[in-house]
Amino acid sequence: MAGDVKRSTRVAERIREELSQLLLRDINDPRVQGAIVARVELPDDLRTATIYFRLLQGGEKPERRTEVATGFAKASGLIRREITRRLSLRHAPELKFVYDGGQEKLDRIDQLLHEVRSDVPKP
Repeated sequence: MAGDVKRSTRVAERIREELSQLLLRDINDPRVQGAIVARVELPDDLRTATIYFRLLQGGEKPERRTEVATGFAKASGLIRREITRRLSLRHAPELKFVYDGGQEKLDRIDQLLHEVRSDVPKP
């Protein structure tokens, strides 16, 4: 039931959906091409949204991550305005864009576990 989930969680998910649509249709900055919105964290007061993004390619390069974050920062006015309008929010949340390196860490752990399993002699 919708009432069981905190409002900030519901709004964060809607921001993620709307931002994904904005990336596809409205944001023409070439710096943000290949970026996907991984998740959005929003406190209960809905004032500051931390947007975690990942890259389809080039995520291992810190300069590419910085370039994408700069592109998002330049488009933040459009993003804030559209999200506020589309979600009928009273206040436009401040946006903070952060690269989500969690998947790379999980991939590295999987790789290490695979190496350990292949080194263990079978009985």
